[in-house]
Amino acid sequence: MVSASVGIDPEIAAHYELGVERDRLATWGRLEAARTQELLGRYLPPPPAVILDVGGAEGAYALPLARAGYTVHLLDPMDSHVETARSASAAHAGAPLASAAVGDARAVPYDDAIADAVLLLGPLYHLIAAGDRALALREAHRALRPGGVLLAAAISRFASTLDGIRHRYIYDPTFERIVEGDLRDGVHRNPDVMGHPEWFTLAYFHAPQTLRDEVQGAGFSDVQLLAIEGIAAVAQLNDALDDPVRRETLLRAIRRVEAEPSLLGASPHLMAIAAKS
Repeated sequence: MVSASVGIDPEIAAHYELGVERDRLATWGRLEAARTQELLGRYLPPPPAVILDVGGAEGAYALPLARAGYTVHLLDPMDSHVETARSASAAHAGAPLASAAVGDARAVPYDDAIADAVLLLGPLYHLIAAGDRALALREAHRALRPGGVLLAAAISRFASTLDGIRHRYIYDPTFERIVEGDLRDGVHRNPDVMGHPEWFTLAYFHAPQTLRDEVQGAGFSDVQLLAIEGIAAVAQLNDALDDPVRRETLLRAIRRVEAEPSLLGASPHLMAIAAKS
């Protein structure tokens, strides 16, 4: 049974209820998590800044930020995600989330100019229509104070090609047809979500320039596009992440080319960083 949700396609909600995404950032998504944490550390203002984590799921980033001294409000369309985040927050009574609520990125329940930073580390994946993504970005802009920063993640248009080769999904004709659709219009459609949840669910995959244009179109200035995993996504790297010296060497290698336009699409995930004037 799918729990209550707000503003999310039932197919997407059903996928997340399977739980296949729950441990992703601690298993095969560890590089994505490490790089996202690095970018948050680089671009967020210092605590106790107010952060809105819109689409924050179960608090993978919100909870550590709260423990670091930030004032963090988590919003997610999935009731089950919010309940899990609340429980985890209660377990850290000395550094809880400021709030955790069910809500829609296209109509966030926050006042104007309330936040020093807004994180959109998921909503742009699952808002298929350009108009809906524009609403979410404009809402982030509205909620930010002047000078506040947006960090918005997107899935690369080429992510399924890269993952298909890396994980050998590409040899399945059904998956190959999914890839062809992704490249054609950016809409990732998995016809067998229950049978192959590892192929992800309904999502929008951005071309880098489209992401830049959408963020600028919402009123943001000084838009930077950075690769999250970068070219390191082609390899299995958990062993490197387990060793502090090799981990830092790997992260330095990604950093050197994180903004190289010719390589952005080769990263499964992209980060747009922008300011509100």
